[in-house]
Amino acid sequence: MSLLKTMIKHTAGGQETSAGCETPSLPPQPPQPAIYVSTGLDVHKIEDARDWPEDREIDGTLCRRLSPEYFAWLRSRMLTAQAAHKAGKLPEDAWNTLRQRFNAVQELAIREFGKESLQEVLQSFSPKNYRPPALRPEPQEKPVEAPRKDWLYPENQAWKCKQPVTSQAVAKVDAIREEAMAKGWSEARLYQNQGRFRFPCGEDYGLVCFVDGDQEIGEVTESFIEIVHEQKSGRPSTLRFYNPDVPQPWMKKRDQQPGDL
Repeated sequence: MSLLKTMIKHTAGGQETSAGCETPSLPPQPPQPAIYVSTGLDVHKIEDARDWPEDREIDGTLCRRLSPEYFAWLRSRMLTAQAAHKAGKLPEDAWNTLRQRFNAVQELAIREFGKESLQEVLQSFSPKNYRPPALRPEPQEKPVEAPRKDWLYPENQAWKCKQPVTSQAVAKVDAIREEAMAKGWSEARLYQNQGRFRFPCGEDYGLVCFVDGDQEIGEVTESFIEIVHEQKSGRPSTLRFYNPDVPQPWMKKRDQQPGDL
């Protein structure tokens, strides 16, 4: 009985195993390599991404883990850029840079997933139903997002009024930046957060000031960009952020008639 008491000690909370009954440790898990690609087609090969989320910021750029669906979305953006290049809206140097980067991503995707698997996804892929990369904060009891104090556009100018911008809003605009600029949007129309009048008055403030919180970016066209509010709910609402730098239907001038001043 004394030997048994030496091996096992009874405590108020239950049994405490002595040094003679050690719990075997689990073998270490092997590393899980992954490929992350930014919306600008920068490639990052990660040796161990076991605890990494699908979307992550790497070297200051928003990236997503490469998958057949993400490859299909990147390819759809390349087709848009190709159309802009053929229409003379995307310079030759910019198109060649994008094409070289995409070809490198395509080779990696074929090596990782196989050509047949990628073709199956491409046949049924719909860009409108795909959720683009975005930094999503962990859920909290009362989610509070501090303004990104360091965001300022134009960076080297001081305007009368400024609107705080969050990093999540910047990430949403980053995801559609190349597509929008290929369709004629200027960088200021996308990112500017300074104006002559208090927000939202005037036309100085860019898209980044209007896509905070649960507001997501929808369709991107030459004349407007959709802003979808409460997209995950059963009754989402849609607004349009218009580009004042291109002709709009209400800006058409009527033909001048004889006798008109």
